[in-house]
Amino acid sequence: MKNQIFSTNEELTTAQHKITKVSSFAEVWECPLTGEKSLHATVNFIPGDIISNFRPKEILTDPNYLTVQFNEEEHIMFTPEFLHYINHSCDPNVFFDTTKRVLRCLRKIDVGEEMTFFYPSTEWSMAQEFDCDCGTERCVGRIQGAAHLPPAILQTYQISDYIKQLVFEEVDDTNLMVDK
Repeated sequence: MKNQIFSTNEELTTAQHKITKVSSFAEVWECPLTGEKSLHATVNFIPGDIISNFRPKEILTDPNYLTVQFNEEEHIMFTPEFLHYINHSCDPNVFFDTTKRVLRCLRKIDVGEEMTFFYPSTEWSMAQEFDCDCGTERCVGRIQGAAHLPPAILQTYQISDYIKQLVFEEVDDTNLMVDK
């Protein structure tokens, strides 16, 4: 069933998920038991592919569970809105490039595969922390934002330019304290 093509916003209900086609490249799957939603590919992607552009729909001064951080004072709710259904994984397959405002493929994504990103890649300190249950070998456990992870772990991920800037500031501050 997942290889069938449906028109935009057409809905399909399966025994496992309610599926809504939201674009030419993705559909939202909703679990009937929990109501949780996730974004899944309807086409194959390879590393480096630009999956989608995005832009601010609303700019907030404080983070919430749907925002992506652009800088210290800007947390954006973006459009297209269905990108909000990209869930966390410690082994992500997509990255929100907040400088170029594109969603980029990090590793091969097959039709039907869930798109996931590493939340600390765009969030310094998250509004809603949680214990990760992604089950991957790379799982970092508690997800609180980049501020709560060692630079050595963050270096293994693609992270936004803003988060890189903050990580380097933290490393420089630590080095200054050691030098004294």
